[in-house]
Amino acid sequence: MMPESVLKAAQSEITDYRSSGMSVMEMSHRSKLFADIFAETKAKLKRALNVPDTHEILFLQGGATLQFAAIPLNLMGEGGMASYAVTGNFSNLAAKEAKKYGTVSIACDSSDKDHSYIPAQDKLVIDDGAKYFYYCANNTIYGTEWQYVPETGSVPLVCDMSSDILSRHVNVADYGLIYAGAQKNMAPAGLTVVIVDKALAGNELNICPSVMSYDTLIKKDSMLNTPPCWCIYMLGLMLDWLESVGGVSEMEKIKSARAAKLYDFLDNSKLFIPHAEPGSRSDMNVTFRTGSDELDAEFVKGASEHGLLNVKGHRLTGGMRASLYNAMPMEGVDALIEFMKRFEVEHNV
Repeated sequence: MMPESVLKAAQSEITDYRSSGMSVMEMSHRSKLFADIFAETKAKLKRALNVPDTHEILFLQGGATLQFAAIPLNLMGEGGMASYAVTGNFSNLAAKEAKKYGTVSIACDSSDKDHSYIPAQDKLVIDDGAKYFYYCANNTIYGTEWQYVPETGSVPLVCDMSSDILSRHVNVADYGLIYAGAQKNMAPAGLTVVIVDKALAGNELNICPSVMSYDTLIKKDSMLNTPPCWCIYMLGLMLDWLESVGGVSEMEKIKSARAAKLYDFLDNSKLFIPHAEPGSRSDMNVTFRTGSDELDAEFVKGASEHGLLNVKGHRLTGGMRASLYNAMPMEGVDALIEFMKRFEVEHNV
């Protein structure tokens, strides 16, 4: 989701960027015009997340899914092992992919309760010999989110922040690697941001393709091949907007207030049932159901007719899901709650 002001800013320049006579979509990625866009966007992201000089920001293609393979190829080492926290679909897929390149130790697995919770720190089993500890910060499908940063000792932290990046404070220095697909909070689909501790680069497996080598990509400043130019430009506009509303610190307050209002309604509803346990709930993706597949389908249909789009839950879980990404205004939450109240009345609840 993107704010209307960002879309209008892009619209105003889509055929003629800064009187250049070209759209960003037409530019050579080697041109000075785009080099300036690239450098400005990188600097904005570095400032927004307070990225230390020890870490490099990469703007890549291939989606977050490509990183399921790139991470073990770069960090696991020959005959190495890594610990994975399986708290949802995407961390499970990442663990399965990593097994192709080394040994995977499962630090925790929340599937025993349909991924409705995040295991506590004292439930994590992290092998001291692990090359890294991997977790997914926010689980879009099940509506759970890590409320703490795992303590892993000397084992580097690797985190998929695709769906909650830029929504809350992160101490980047605590992480060996952070990555995120851009399409939730940063830019249109097509861009993946990787923030990697430069000390971890350069130990990739021999079979690692050059286009996936962090060491090579750092040396080439993300331009081993053509980067997703338009998406990088759009990220720059999104970061301008984020700064205009007060930056990450202010966004954290906004997103917490949005989610709290919806969860408060759900916890007091006699019809709607939240999926995630308190203490593990996501501020980005609120998942719930009625307990009846027929009622769920009726709710989704009615919501769509009232302009409340994309509330159908993921095919793995069913039910409903309200995605409250950074650009969602509080008015969107209010409209959803009002429709839920009417739905309850219509069904004599």
